[in-house]
Amino acid sequence: MDLPPATPHDARLPEACVDFDGVTGCIAESRAAAVAFLRLHVPHARTTFRDDVLLVISELVTNSVRHAPGPLTLKLRLLPGGIGITVLDTSPSLPRPRTPDRTGGRGWPIVQSLAHLVNVVPGPHGKTVHVELAW
Repeated sequence: MDLPPATPHDARLPEACVDFDGVTGCIAESRAAAVAFLRLHVPHARTTFRDDVLLVISELVTNSVRHAPGPLTLKLRLLPGGIGITVLDTSPSLPRPRTPDRTGGRGWPIVQSLAHLVNVVPGPHGKTVHVELAW
């Protein structure tokens, strides 16, 4: 269910892949994994870039926890012009915008506004959501 990279693959670019059980605690764990990845590979990244990356990860993982039962995988990959964030989950349903209310509806528009590329691919056992954020 992996997506081909949106940019040419370069094996020298750092990447990380972390599996989660899909329960609420994994939202904070996914942010912590991203912070560690950024500190290691992009220690001088602007605070606004880091904040955007963490917000996108929070929204994508939260959507998976809420709408896709079971495990999920977070992949991070440095790209020549930014970072690729991929979340694989167990629901083949595509994300869709909805009218915001007290329970949510703001996350998907936030992801779309921060990313310069958004690609969602449904599969027989779930979906892959891949976004790219520019420096």
